[in-house]
Amino acid sequence: MTRSSGILLPVSALPGKYGIGCFSKEAYAFVDFLEVAGQKLWQILPLGQTSYGDSPYQSFSTFAGNPYFISLEALIEEGVLTQAECDEADFGDDETSIDYGKMYAARYVILRKAFERSHLETDADYAKFCEENSFWLDDYALYMAVKADHDAKCWSEWEDDIRLRKPEALEAYREKLAQDIVFYQYLQYKFSRQWEQLKNYANEKGIQIVGDLPIYVAFDSSDAWANPQLFQFDEDCKPIAVAGCPPDGFSATGQLWGNPLYDWPAHKKTGYEWWIRRMATCYKLYDIIRIDHFRGFDSYYAIPAGAPTAESGAWEDGPGYELFETIEKRLGKLNIIVEDLGFITDSVRELVAKTGWPNMKVLEFAFDSRDDTGANDYIPYVYNKNCVVYTGTHDNETLYGWLDNISKDDRNMVEAYLDEKGADRKRLVHSLVALAMSSVADRCVIPMQDYLCLGNEARMNEPSTLGKNWKWRMRAGKTTDALAKEIYGMSVIYGRTKRRQSAKPQTTSQETKSEV
Repeated sequence: MTRSSGILLPVSALPGKYGIGCFSKEAYAFVDFLEVAGQKLWQILPLGQTSYGDSPYQSFSTFAGNPYFISLEALIEEGVLTQAECDEADFGDDETSIDYGKMYAARYVILRKAFERSHLETDADYAKFCEENSFWLDDYALYMAVKADHDAKCWSEWEDDIRLRKPEALEAYREKLAQDIVFYQYLQYKFSRQWEQLKNYANEKGIQIVGDLPIYVAFDSSDAWANPQLFQFDEDCKPIAVAGCPPDGFSATGQLWGNPLYDWPAHKKTGYEWWIRRMATCYKLYDIIRIDHFRGFDSYYAIPAGAPTAESGAWEDGPGYELFETIEKRLGKLNIIVEDLGFITDSVRELVAKTGWPNMKVLEFAFDSRDDTGANDYIPYVYNKNCVVYTGTHDNETLYGWLDNISKDDRNMVEAYLDEKGADRKRLVHSLVALAMSSVADRCVIPMQDYLCLGNEARMNEPSTLGKNWKWRMRAGKTTDALAKEIYGMSVIYGRTKRRQSAKPQTTSQETKSEV
């Protein structure tokens, strides 16, 4: 495999006018920046519709896209919205942080106006989209419409007839909420077409999109409601056990995610059809799929439903290699990155090796004594080529913040390893990025926050906490020509991009005046 590098930046974190990053001109400008910087990968978080807690890993559907990412500017150009309508809406006034409360209150009002002014009855492309995606879109749109009709309550709180999907109830709600159902179908149509255009733009510039596939779905989702037979539910469609992780050096009580667990024997009986469709849908969105919490396919941590913490859970056997073998037989060779972080057993390592897919290495783990899951696995001199190295992920501190929070001994270890005794944090951040880029790993992905040398105010997520996550946005003007030149130069030095004929990279379209 040719050496390459890229940048981790969620779509939501892009700059832009209307409260959240989306498929706007700023997204295209970031692709331009990546090209100038010699990067071949743009890693994003899941594109799914966020629910309560604002996490992209807890979505109302594993198949649906996030309507917040629909470009309002594009809808203005279509003539279904006006500039004044969008400018007058209150999406929050902090350009570095997403106000999800205001987004929820205002975004759907605006999008509803666009929907009502569209002529879907004569749109053949819309009809085609609905037909091709009916296997998930019909249930999703009905789910969202019924949910809205029930004051946004989870399906477990609905009346028994619709909660348990009685045929007469399904038909009654389809008739009652017909217009609302079409609205949610419209949102997915617009999301799909706008993302397809942006992805094609990136691909034409030689940039691949790396997207996340969360192993689990949310309980409050159309997936769980429409397919209860595929999950560990009792006869009343209530969870028997839920997902999470056991206690470790970062969490004394473990992580209680609360996601429903799969009934793997039930999936096997169907030939893993749901998973095949899920994976096929992902490959329409992404070029490379990072499977989150991969070890759950070898063995998963089952916590009794209702338990207050993750301490009482136990490990159970997952589907193993059979699942991926079945998927490949239907879809062909899969382009996967394995997220195998945390407590990893020999059987997990064997599963990863059997797939042949690259796994992940996180530099922070190599030096952090709080991590008791095998720091020696993350030190660069033990890497093999078939891996992807990160300085950190969306779940970690930024390098700048991390260096200020690790122990004195850990900091000394970092400085000694880098031969940077007494260096300031900015210098150490730069050297750690260079260390990742110089490693033998075939792929290297650096969070944008580390290139910008930002502190933990820019952290995306702190696991097992609520209220402050998934909000960070990059200021406009930070993707400067100077930064592109710096990243390009490092990529050339470490063989992750080819040297251009011209010594001077072409100019980006980004503004260069704004400061953090």
